[in-house]
Amino acid sequence: ERAWIDGIRATLPELPEARRRRFVEQYALPPYDASVLTSSRELADYFEATAAASGNAKASSNWIMGALSARLNELGIAITEVPLTPGRLAGLIRLIDAGTISGPVTRDVFEKMFTSGSSAAEIVEREGLARIDDQDAIVAAVRDVLAANPQPVAQYRAGKQQTFGFLVGKVMKETKGKANPALVNDVLRRLLSEDGS
Repeated sequence: ERAWIDGIRATLPELPEARRRRFVEQYALPPYDASVLTSSRELADYFEATAAASGNAKASSNWIMGALSARLNELGIAITEVPLTPGRLAGLIRLIDAGTISGPVTRDVFEKMFTSGSSAAEIVEREGLARIDDQDAIVAAVRDVLAANPQPVAQYRAGKQQTFGFLVGKVMKETKGKANPALVNDVLRRLLSEDGS
């Protein structure tokens, strides 16, 4: 009977192809990402829980398909065995989206979360990893880098633009990857032009 068929259909889980299409439509994911994330029901569930808690489906997809999958492969474990809950991964994504952490610090925090079970916020607080937005601190770091690297500074002022990236890298290293990259670029350009005139 039709009622019996409809009742059975209502109890069936969402089929992979339907879920794949929904991920593309609902989360605006590329078809490839949707295909990878729906390769198992558990992985798809993990993604949806992370996306819901973080409010950022694309970042959730990127972290799951990138760093998290790499760790799973490395350890030879399934998504159901991962020590990092969707809520914890979402916490990391929220800190990144808020600009609290950036650059290489994000990967470091992820690794510590994976091994320790601590939340991203706990790690950032405990280890003082929050992004540096203090202009005076960044100016000081840029001045130190400029003083320690006179040859690249001279090359930049002579028109060799690619040395700018080298100097940005040095400032980021000086600040242990915590400096606001946009602010570093602004301060570096300003000091290079002021000191060179």
